[in-house]
Amino acid sequence: MSKSEKGVLRSAQGDILVIAATERELAEPDGWRTLCCGVGPVEAAATTAMAISQHRPSAILHVGIAGSRRRPVLEPPALVIGAESVYCDVDPANRWAPRTVAPSSILVEAAQRVLPHAPTLAIGTSARVGGTREVDIEAMEGFAVLRVAQLAGIPAIEIRAIANEIQEPDRARWRFDDAFAAIVAVTPRLVAEFAKCVN
Repeated sequence: MSKSEKGVLRSAQGDILVIAATERELAEPDGWRTLCCGVGPVEAAATTAMAISQHRPSAILHVGIAGSRRRPVLEPPALVIGAESVYCDVDPANRWAPRTVAPSSILVEAAQRVLPHAPTLAIGTSARVGGTREVDIEAMEGFAVLRVAQLAGIPAIEIRAIANEIQEPDRARWRFDDAFAAIVAVTPRLVAEFAKCVN
């Protein structure tokens, strides 16, 4: 078995669950659990809910790469701490479904200790590239993961490494490898700090 497979939870020691859309965004577990949730909000919500039902973690760290608009200027592979996750595929006037979910304030403070120079910003979730026009940081799973965690009463946070400018049409200029390396490198430090707060 690989270190993680979509929808499959591999247990290490500890109760912190690290979730990412793809295997390349997951650090090799060393005292935490990992889940490859799949790409997009539907896959992320379904696999996160299944993982929580199988093993209730003490906290969830959702990591991955993201795009950034030209405001603010964030040079890849800058790291971003999620101030909130915004579901941009839902009409802002929708009264029937939540559109934003806040991370755990305890985990935000812990992440800021680990990453004192990283901005804390709203991160948009959309199933399509460019679907987060009102939010400057764009990803595809964060709202889904944090909303499931919220419903389960589990503290959670989203942290992303910037890979590209959303407006950049030339994908050869998107720095995927640098962003993957940045998020994998910081994960052990984040998990260690979170463990002090929730375990």
